[in-house]
Amino acid sequence: MTNAPAPATSAPATSASSAPAYSVVVPTIGRPCLADCLRALAAADGHPPTEVVVVDDRPDPAGKLPLEAAGVLRGRVRTLRSGGRGPAAARNTGWRTVTAPWTVFLDDDVQVLPDWSRRLAEDLWAADASTGGIQGRLSVPLPTDRRPTDWERGTAGLEGAAWATADMAYRTATLADVGGFDERFPRAFREDADLALRVRDAGWTLSRGGRTTRHPVRPADRWVSVRAQRGNADDALMTRLHGRDWWTRAEAPRGRLARHALVTAGALAAAGCAVTGRPRAAVAAGALWALGTAEFALARIGPGPRTPHEIATMLSTSVVIPPLAVRHWLDGLIRHRRAALPGSTP
Repeated sequence: MTNAPAPATSAPATSASSAPAYSVVVPTIGRPCLADCLRALAAADGHPPTEVVVVDDRPDPAGKLPLEAAGVLRGRVRTLRSGGRGPAAARNTGWRTVTAPWTVFLDDDVQVLPDWSRRLAEDLWAADASTGGIQGRLSVPLPTDRRPTDWERGTAGLEGAAWATADMAYRTATLADVGGFDERFPRAFREDADLALRVRDAGWTLSRGGRTTRHPVRPADRWVSVRAQRGNADDALMTRLHGRDWWTRAEAPRGRLARHALVTAGALAAAGCAVTGRPRAAVAAGALWALGTAEFALARIGPGPRTPHEIATMLSTSVVIPPLAVRHWLDGLIRHRRAALPGSTP
């Protein structure tokens, strides 16, 4: 079915009391930002959740979660444990205990705006019987005194991401219909796109609502972009499950995997030619690798603050990202070669 995003001003006026009830599910690994998330949720007025389900996904929980930050909602908060199996499993652990007609997923590093619950009420009230999910709008605050770093720009990309579960409301019956999240996605990556595609394939529609949630850029070290390459294995799983056109249907950017493969091939060819005594071919292949690596680094440095630290980070990570991306993608192809959609036969 075709999805028609609804602008924020299109929702009909309604009172919060007539809107459907909902529960909020927040998966967490015990990060301090959970307190800010709960505090903002408690401060939102108009249509409070029936309950807030905080799912502790730490493998070995140590220390208490900051549940006191929920304030006036503290009596509606309950906690569950999911054993460190990843955000998909944590969300499944949460929504499967929900009895409200709608389940709203929030990440523990977001902060809803003060009018969020009122606008959510409008989103839910306006949903027709075929609406399976309604996405919230994300706002990523960036520095105003300098250009954003590569990591900050990557986080800002969430503002245009489709069906991101940082703020996503699903009809609880819809989740039951498709079986919830696929727990073969172990990271906070592509599990939301996979769910959205299966929801649509089941005949439900998805839309964008009028509520807004703030998504601050979380602190990260200089190697965060290197670790993020593990997501290429999840892209391989998406291709196996949904076909080669899943990028278009999920409204997801293609990324640079094809270029990374070409650069990596150049490096391997240069090494191979050098070992087998073909110096000219080795130089040509090495030049391909050097030019590709330089182009990648400059593409990341140009829009950034261009500080010595940022430039050094971009140069060093641009060397290792292409081969790691290809390695993780190949690993995903091999590991998921027999994967099939839930309920189907490979």
